[in-house]
Amino acid sequence: MTSRPRGPRRRPRTPAPDPASACCGYRTREPWRTSPPPVPHRPAQDTAYILFTSGSTGTPKGVPVSHANALSFVTHSLQRYGVGPGNRMTQNFDLAFDVSVFDLFVAWGSGATLVAPGPQDLLHPVRWVNERAVTHWASVPSAISTALGQRELPPDSMPTLRLSLFLGEQLTVEQAQAWRRAAPDGALENAYGPTELTVFVSGYRLPDRMEDWPTTANRTIPLGRVYDHLEAVVLTDGRDADEGELCVRGPQRFAGYLDPRDNTGRFLTFRQGRFSPAEGPVPGPDDWYRTGDLVCRDQDGTLTHLGRLDSQVKIRGHRVELAEIEGALRLQPDVAEAVVLARPGRAGSLELVAYYTSLPGHRTDPRALRTHLARTLPTYMIPRRFTLLGSLPLTGNGKVDRLALRDS
Repeated sequence: MTSRPRGPRRRPRTPAPDPASACCGYRTREPWRTSPPPVPHRPAQDTAYILFTSGSTGTPKGVPVSHANALSFVTHSLQRYGVGPGNRMTQNFDLAFDVSVFDLFVAWGSGATLVAPGPQDLLHPVRWVNERAVTHWASVPSAISTALGQRELPPDSMPTLRLSLFLGEQLTVEQAQAWRRAAPDGALENAYGPTELTVFVSGYRLPDRMEDWPTTANRTIPLGRVYDHLEAVVLTDGRDADEGELCVRGPQRFAGYLDPRDNTGRFLTFRQGRFSPAEGPVPGPDDWYRTGDLVCRDQDGTLTHLGRLDSQVKIRGHRVELAEIEGALRLQPDVAEAVVLARPGRAGSLELVAYYTSLPGHRTDPRALRTHLARTLPTYMIPRRFTLLGSLPLTGNGKVDRLALRDS
């Protein structure tokens, strides 16, 4: 029996890939899901992420934030800001800054579009906002100063903005006025909150008319009232019933630092009608977190930021609040920004040094500043030296870099 010669062996013909089972050149074994995959269950108190404080006032501390902390903040933000499909939100904060939780999850949770900037976009905010039709802006106030310094914040230049949110450092009246003129059709809000309280815990929405804006002693925009789902007290020293350290508790308060030794002195317990330091290495769920921020509270509960308790220094035996001097400097019409530091003098004692920037087209002489301060401040609060800068140095998160100034 003879066998027939065989030709070359052919491979079975492969059918063309179905569009539902191929993507970017990679085939899948089954079509794409038509419903979201199941999300693994995580206990609410499990850690969602850990951030480290900047260390500007000491060694950086690890802050574990739970799923419950983050969910409380995001849920409240979705309700407060009413963002939804058609809105375009900025992502101006990197993942090492907790405000990124607001950017990312409020956009994703509402169906809004998240717009990430390129390397140069934040240096030219007006151009970027208009190119991408941004409706919701969030950043540190220093972004305003950068745009002003480059003369890139003309009136009516950002008509698409519907809400502008600033946080991370004090928002001055001059910064807020410049931004409002550039985006007159959008709401302007100042928000506040330390990392330990999950992003921010209060906000102040400025009235539409500048004539109705509040007047504060240090020329900063108020922090507003602490949100209703949280509790807050102002811990006074007995001299002023409305001025003291802000303490907060509630579902956004973290459960304690990564290193329990960092909890010492940071929490208060209220027992038998008075506050006392929390006992033990781990704070209780009802303990109050001490923010370290000095605030003033008016009759309706609106807070104004006066400075940090750890920025108080002794000058010639007098207790001096550096933020008070900075506020007085900003009252000078030509001054845009001001930072005051206490640095060792020639004799070893501390002396005050002021760094400031001028508004575009202006140049304030240090002698004029000294004369201006002498009208409102005692002699020991007047800085020994004044340094005019083209711009203040910034950290990677866009805040004023006080350590860089101290080391200059």
